[in-house]
Amino acid sequence: MTDPKSNIAVLGAGSWGTALSALMARNGHRVTLWGRDAQVVEAIGRRHENPRYLPGIALPENLRASTDLAAAVSGADWVLVVVPSHAFTETIRALLPLLPAGAGVAWATKGFEPGSGRFLHEVAAGLLGAEVPLAVVTGPSFAKEVTLGLPTAVTVHGDSAEFTRQVAAALHGPAFRAYTGNDMIGAELGGAMKNVLAVATGVADGMQLGLNARAGLITRGLNEMLRLAAAIGARPETLMGLAGLGDLVLTCTGDLSRNRRLGLALGRGQALAEAVREIGQVVESVQTANEVMRLAGRCGIELPISAAVQAVLHGDITPAEGLKQLLAREQKPEYPETLFRESPGWHSA
Repeated sequence: MTDPKSNIAVLGAGSWGTALSALMARNGHRVTLWGRDAQVVEAIGRRHENPRYLPGIALPENLRASTDLAAAVSGADWVLVVVPSHAFTETIRALLPLLPAGAGVAWATKGFEPGSGRFLHEVAAGLLGAEVPLAVVTGPSFAKEVTLGLPTAVTVHGDSAEFTRQVAAALHGPAFRAYTGNDMIGAELGGAMKNVLAVATGVADGMQLGLNARAGLITRGLNEMLRLAAAIGARPETLMGLAGLGDLVLTCTGDLSRNRRLGLALGRGQALAEAVREIGQVVESVQTANEVMRLAGRCGIELPISAAVQAVLHGDITPAEGLKQLLAREQKPEYPETLFRESPGWHSA
């Protein structure tokens, strides 16, 4: 278990990086939050507030912030990367020569490496090498609620049981439960796919299609997660847990979700560029939809909801046309008989 006075560097001073930094600082750790925006960093250090991403919410006074990456990482027992997926590879490369000996690297980033479609644990392992323990923090969690101290549960999956427990222990507190596991590919798939599916439910709600439609899209979206997970060897319990179902339900139904808000705007007829501009933060689903469908194509898996979201985001079809296509699909069994019995990696479930 992590020493209460451990040094932890958090890279990325957006809403989620700030929330996790504040959480661990309140848990008694020495936390340094690194960010590029000098005004945000200065406000965190002087006013104990992130006015851009979490305005009006007090941060702990023992949380330090810096724009100097080398200084933030120096002496860290481990590092938590919380940047958008498109900046993940660049951040790991910058971290590589600065990482203290023996330090592990965790991340709370959700998505794939743009262009290659690689999972982030593949990116990190390829750059950092086999000697650096890795872990991913994921699950149903809005930054604002975590910073306010509202009850939250996440899961930490890693390639080292000791490091995974260390990360989870640093996060775990009176109102924040952190579970552990070792299915990194399943945890990352759930964290990425839920953003795409949240757009679909947002579109349906923006079109005022009702609660039945929302529930149907969430459930069939989970089916898409499970089928793709089966093809890549992930465990079913991971997708049925916090990393999959939990995050899916939260992101599809909670209006704090940027991806759901994007879907709502599109369903009401707003243009994509305008909707993204109004949200004002990175909306991961725009890039993730492409990578999900690329992965599905390599696996020979059909994902009708995800495909419709990708087509809408690319402007190939309207939300109404996407709905029409989904409703026109032929009637069939809810689950193929072989899904849980013959899929690679599922035999021990």
